[in-house]
Amino acid sequence: MDRSPLFLAALASAAVPGLDPASVEALPGTSDHQYDVAFVQDTQHRRWVIRVPRTQAAAAQMEATFGLLALLARRLPFSVPTPKGFAALKGGGRAAIYPYLPGQNLDFAALPAGPGLAAELGRSIAALHNTDHGLFDEAGLPAYDADTYRTRRLTELDRAAATGHVPTGLLTRWEKQLEDVVLWRFAPTPTHGDLTGDQVLVVFDDDQDASTGRVRAFTGWEDAKVADPADDFSALVTQASEGALETLMEAYAHARSERPDPHLVTRARLVAQMRALGELMAAVSGGDRLLVERHAATLRRLDEQLHAQDEANNDYRREALSAARPISRVVVPPVVDEGDDEDEDVAVMFARTADEDIEVAEADAGHRVSEDVSDAEVEDAEDEDEDGAEDAGTDADAVAVEAAADDSEPTDVAPTDEDAEATGTTDPDDTTEPDDAAVGQRGDVTTEIPVRTGAPAQPDLLEFDEDEPGPEHEPGYSSR
Repeated sequence: MDRSPLFLAALASAAVPGLDPASVEALPGTSDHQYDVAFVQDTQHRRWVIRVPRTQAAAAQMEATFGLLALLARRLPFSVPTPKGFAALKGGGRAAIYPYLPGQNLDFAALPAGPGLAAELGRSIAALHNTDHGLFDEAGLPAYDADTYRTRRLTELDRAAATGHVPTGLLTRWEKQLEDVVLWRFAPTPTHGDLTGDQVLVVFDDDQDASTGRVRAFTGWEDAKVADPADDFSALVTQASEGALETLMEAYAHARSERPDPHLVTRARLVAQMRALGELMAAVSGGDRLLVERHAATLRRLDEQLHAQDEANNDYRREALSAARPISRVVVPPVVDEGDDEDEDVAVMFARTADEDIEVAEADAGHRVSEDVSDAEVEDAEDEDEDGAEDAGTDADAVAVEAAADDSEPTDVAPTDEDAEATGTTDPDDTTEPDDAAVGQRGDVTTEIPVRTGAPAQPDLLEFDEDEPGPEHEPGYSSR
């Protein structure tokens, strides 16, 4: 229940002798707050803070911290709230009155990177984690080893799963991480337990320069225990920028008496995600259906957010920087231009070439086409069908006689040097270059489109069937 500011001021006056309240300012509370808090100023211009527990559980939790705070006050480089008086409550428990600690709450999202406040906060957390475990034992606070604390988290997850309000995706994800024992190999450490920006008080030497900030105090010690050091980073890993978190963790590592474990930040993110489970279970225990549904909706949004992050981080969704393997050039089959004379069919052989050899290959394409190819096709036809072979031979002879009889008309295909030597018509003094027109007639029949240079250049060669090389390779062969 909310207590009036005047009632809180009266409790402060009763708790501290000589405290005569002059003004009081109560902090607005919500249904999920465990304490009523007010700031009281007395007639001597001293400022005080009064905290009154709302439940018996909160009262017991606050009572457990009183002994610890008295021990830590002399051992930490920053201040902690030490009670100066108590006032008994009718419902049980006590209200505690503390001297006011100057400073302002820290917004982790605005924490600047680089030397300054981020590094100062990292060193302050390290100072707490470096304290003697015996102080917490003397104050009667709980202590957990790594495996016991992991089992405790698993039990919390099972209890939340039984409510039916936790998405299956989150249950699977968290259970997998909690069962990974490698992730939970840490040295138990004295922790604050609930280190948020509201529990950190900072002061600045220059209000316009965030780098001059210094940690003045840590408040809210009700969750203090010896446990996982990742608990004190759960709010930082979700709220602080990447640069600020890197600066803070580096300063923390240098100030620690023991080297931090490599999975500290990973567990801190898990703790931050699972914090919603505690809020859900508190709402379920209180029987507030509206609050239960609100926390269930928060868990569903978290599940969607984490799923989207997983998809964005998957390799198959990343844009490749380079091809997985070399890409060979694509060779397009040639388009054969069939003439009016069906007996002039020519088998065009081609091979892959580099980009720089394309123009030369096209210029020399005419030399790769000759009557020898036509004769080779006729010879192949004879092996398949004797009647067809006889007709093909007659047609080939007719073409040869016609080409020899009419010397005045241009031939479709320029004779090769081998044909000239075989017929004895080679002129040793003749240095005339091949007719470009004749070369172009057969050079245009092969079309090749280069896409990428993926293979070494290869010379263009006429290919023959290894089993039947053709008559042109026989000794003493003549095309006539």
